[in-house]
Amino acid sequence: MNIIIVGCGKVGYTLAEQLNQEGHDITIIDINESKLDKTLSELDIQAVVGNGTTFKTQLEAGVKESDLLIAVTGKDEINLLCCLIAKKASNCNTIARVRNPEYFDEIDYLREELGLSMAINPEYACAESIAQLIEIPSALDVTTFAKGRINLIQVQVPDDSPINNLAVHEFSSKIHSNTLICAIEREHEVVIPDGNTRICSGDNLYIIIPPAEIHHFLSKIGIKSKPIKSVMITGGSMIAYYLAAKLNAAHLQVKIIEQDFEHCQHLSESLPHTMIINGDASDRQLLLEEGIDDTDAFISLTNLDEENLMLSLFANKVGKAKIITKVDKVSFEEVIDELPIGKIACPKNITAKSIIKYVRALQNSFGSNIETLYRMLDDRVEALEFRIRQESKVTNKPLMELQLKKNMLICAIIRGRKIITPSGKDIIKNGDTVIVVTTDMGLTDIKDILA
Repeated sequence: MNIIIVGCGKVGYTLAEQLNQEGHDITIIDINESKLDKTLSELDIQAVVGNGTTFKTQLEAGVKESDLLIAVTGKDEINLLCCLIAKKASNCNTIARVRNPEYFDEIDYLREELGLSMAINPEYACAESIAQLIEIPSALDVTTFAKGRINLIQVQVPDDSPINNLAVHEFSSKIHSNTLICAIEREHEVVIPDGNTRICSGDNLYIIIPPAEIHHFLSKIGIKSKPIKSVMITGGSMIAYYLAAKLNAAHLQVKIIEQDFEHCQHLSESLPHTMIINGDASDRQLLLEEGIDDTDAFISLTNLDEENLMLSLFANKVGKAKIITKVDKVSFEEVIDELPIGKIACPKNITAKSIIKYVRALQNSFGSNIETLYRMLDDRVEALEFRIRQESKVTNKPLMELQLKKNMLICAIIRGRKIITPSGKDIIKNGDTVIVVTTDMGLTDIKDILA
């Protein structure tokens, strides 16, 4: 596909990099020539220096021949105007980054009036992701499929767990019937398990499970789960605003530490049920006075990666909180992975995954569209949710008769209100939702699972 990206910031660069890896022809527009030069030196893409809101610049970028324009500059108004011009110029699909809560509250109206294909709010999406981790504190990661009816959770197997040395085929009958282990990370190696794969202490398991059964399941495998009641957030960013609103709605005690006094006043008015502390989050004494050593969850959301890392390390040292750390520049994964800073939240990656899901579905407008796409294990594994819209080579046949690609696992079939943990005798029918986990990147249709 021919794709234009307006804005060469962190999100724009990440999108260009990942969509280029997916095999699309990318042209990026930005007024900053030095940013574009750096991007061109690193990626095999095209670039146009100019204002993305002008018809002339969009023509030069090839908007009339483009399938999609994505506007991700730092200003919502510019993004919306870019999309409006592109829609009028070529009727291509358009995606806008919209961050302002006032605009985002009216996004359905804006989408309809401006003809937007999609609106993405990185901060809101990041807040949603963090809120899920707060809801299930013992999980290292949580992703929702089938409109909330199935979760993919990541857990680490404790040393004294009853599932140590258990074969995967024994897992369902001995531990929990309505679950499926779809991926295992062991010493940085990824395994898509078969029935004979054995579970070891320290393994990171990726498990498909209905949300209502998670806490009982965690208890059975020896993972203690303490509900989170109090949350401390450092930095009054847009993510902090969206997150605090979500946590307040769940009746959690939330405290935000923000240095800018005027911004504190604004947050206090917008979040009446959140305690807003005006102070420097890097002040060790302030953090102790505000109870960092006693809080259930600590989330560092300042604008500086280095500060977030240091704050999370301190929280780990003085307390037993669940820790979540925002990192924008994930350039040293192998170093960060070894630090006790909890789960890393990266808004630009969350945004890129959402847009790639849309692009994959756009490539395949018929058959089985991708409803959800989730990348895990440093993007080495994908979990995809397909909506089956017509019969094909994979439908109406027992799964045991399908010749699947290697390292491919059908994890769940959702049929109406029924959730099926698939066996070899189960079949896929038109109208089903199917969840697949694979190391084979680039799937756009359920037929792509076949060898």
